[in-house]
Amino acid sequence: MEEITTAETRKHMAELLNRAAYGGERFVVTRHGKELAAIVPLADVTLLDKLRSLLDRKEFEAAVDEVRTASTRSWDDVRRDLDL
Repeated sequence: MEEITTAETRKHMAELLNRAAYGGERFVVTRHGKELAAIVPLADVTLLDKLRSLLDRKEFEAAVDEVRTASTRSWDDVRRDLDL
């Protein structure tokens, strides 16, 4: 990814957006030499969101499987043991 300063970003925002949207280019916006944000095509962000959802779903399914296979106690038993 190409690095670009915040000052350059302000000057060339329309061009950067077009290059990302239509050319698939990615830019890292920096301030004082530190990475601050990125300008990326929307397709990249959409893919990232789908991957996150997939990982969240897999983690949830794994947790449910763990509960099903582990020796668990009922909520009533736990409350009774804790005098709740």
